[in-house]
Amino acid sequence: MEKTWKPPTSGILSIIAGVVAAIAGIVVVVLGGIIPVLLPIAGIGVELNLIATVLILLGLVAIVGGIYAIRRRIWWLALAGSICALICVWILGIPAIIFAVMGKREFE
Repeated sequence: MEKTWKPPTSGILSIIAGVVAAIAGIVVVVLGGIIPVLLPIAGIGVELNLIATVLILLGLVAIVGGIYAIRRRIWWLALAGSICALICVWILGIPAIIFAVMGKREFE
């Protein structure tokens, strides 16, 4: 089977979205320590920590899925990474999903 550019492109887009989400999660963690001091609203620190945790986890799945897409291994994991990329950065996630699905036959 001829190898195309679709899976690696999907992987690169997923990795970029995952890195953006992970960085955003880290920023939210830092702000989670500052905002409750500046705005004493009950529970805001807990909510920010939850948002940060979700962003970091989605980012990690997107990065791992992107690596598997580039290597053309375990299609469902590459697709899961693309879906997480969609949740994190939709403008990168949409083409990542499309390219992962179009390149499904190239995975081992």
